[in-house]
Amino acid sequence: MTKRLTAFYWMTVPAVILFFIFMTLPALQGIYYSFTNWNGFGKHYDFVGFKNYINIFTDNNVGNAYWFTFKFAIVTTILINILSLLIALGLNAKIKFRNFFRGIYFLPNILSVLIVGYIFNYLFSNVFTIWGKNLGVSAFSTNILGNEHLAWIGIVIVAVWQGIAFNTILYLAGLQTIPTSLYEASNLDGASRWQEFWKITFPLIAPFFTINMVLAMKNSLMVFDQIIALTGGGPGRATQSISHLIYTGGFQGGEFAYQSANSVIYFIVIAIISVLQLKFLQGRETDM
Repeated sequence: MTKRLTAFYWMTVPAVILFFIFMTLPALQGIYYSFTNWNGFGKHYDFVGFKNYINIFTDNNVGNAYWFTFKFAIVTTILINILSLLIALGLNAKIKFRNFFRGIYFLPNILSVLIVGYIFNYLFSNVFTIWGKNLGVSAFSTNILGNEHLAWIGIVIVAVWQGIAFNTILYLAGLQTIPTSLYEASNLDGASRWQEFWKITFPLIAPFFTINMVLAMKNSLMVFDQIIALTGGGPGRATQSISHLIYTGGFQGGEFAYQSANSVIYFIVIAIISVLQLKFLQGRETDM
């Protein structure tokens, strides 16, 4: 038994050490610097207490970033889960080339977010605009990424297209756990497809719905790569997310300590939202 435990320790302890060095320690350093006025480059800094945290709540740039991030996260989370659930239901049915379609729909998940973003940037800037002009559709004749009112929609399209893949796989896994005998019994009782979905399918995949909602919301709140590749936070600051603001302000704008405080608040907000989601959605699982 001692030898077996030793093997387990050798497998887990190195991972814990690496996690502490590259994740926990930098996070603790960030919290420490959030109470200073360090610009990220010089050797000297002073402690300013909660001044950075107070200033964040009066900063219009921070407010705009939070507004965009929440708006983006809510819309993206809803669309990803609705579309991925519909696709999973279709791929779970007995259709021809089912395995082929499953592979096609999972393909976006293995592609780099930045690469996908740059490809869609080219499509929005060149391909779609040419198609719009040739077809006489004015809505597609201009690059929406250059419009401060429409640029966020382009980011949503890219995020949803790529985010659907992973959620579809999870929903498919949940659908595979439902016994076919339940559907056979419902057919004998004369239940419609809609009744089967609400009374059998959705209640039994509720745990997978909870996981997908929490993961999709978390990933959407942390949106960064798509913005870097598509808009760079523009036009102006119209599509600047919290992550992008922390990066540009902290590493390029000399606001390392200030954005460290923003990061701490950002972490707390994501944690609270995730806990509330889990509590509410798991409560619905019990009711079902």
